[in-house]
Amino acid sequence: MAQKSSYLRFKPRAKPPSLGVDGHSMHNEILLGLPRKECEAMLEKMELLEMRTHEVLNEMGEPIGQCYFVNSGLASILTVLSDGKSVEVGLVGKEGFVGLPLVVGLTTSATRAVTQIAGTAYRVSAPDLSKLLRTCPQLEKKLNRYSQAFALQATQVAACNRLHEVEERLARWLLMSQDRIGGNQVPLTQEFLAHMLGTRRASVTVAAGILQKAGLITYTRGAVTIMHRGNLEDASCECYEILVNQSRNWKNESR
Repeated sequence: MAQKSSYLRFKPRAKPPSLGVDGHSMHNEILLGLPRKECEAMLEKMELLEMRTHEVLNEMGEPIGQCYFVNSGLASILTVLSDGKSVEVGLVGKEGFVGLPLVVGLTTSATRAVTQIAGTAYRVSAPDLSKLLRTCPQLEKKLNRYSQAFALQATQVAACNRLHEVEERLARWLLMSQDRIGGNQVPLTQEFLAHMLGTRRASVTVAAGILQKAGLITYTRGAVTIMHRGNLEDASCECYEILVNQSRNWKNESR
């Protein structure tokens, strides 16, 4: 069960863009792509936070008080139904931002954003972001572009969850996660992954068994290790390639 966030705080202080806050390395691609002046203005208003697994960043139906530039780790964007069941509609890693409704002037979250893999994020308050968007044109441009990229991701993931087999969706999800966190190991539980894929835990167990039997992954309690990425890409549905191409096009157009 997701819980409200309780973070380790780092006092903000302006630094060169590559250093981030208090000397911690900056990896968020949106912030790294900003002109120095805009990045330094952001750093004056941000604090670097430690995100803990399963903690809520924004809650569905509630006002957005804070937004997050993910620096490491992984956040899931979930649609939550009235019976409490949820399904993942998107992933946010170091390429992205949590709190997109604020970019277009909305104040309430239509989804739940929850930390899936522990990491760090640069947090800025909603009022401060609103002010920064008025004085940082490149920030506004990049966030608007990212909002379109994320909308495309959500649309593709929704289609994938409806049309493709669980093992194909699992392969796609593992590849997307690896792209965002790096390394071959993805820390998670089958129960949490079942929530992400919108299916039963037993179905995830069967799907993971199929991929493991094929030698594509190994699964131990709490972690999946990707053994052969190329073969895992072949085992994934077409959605992964579509998402990669969308991301590539977005990045090329953002330059």
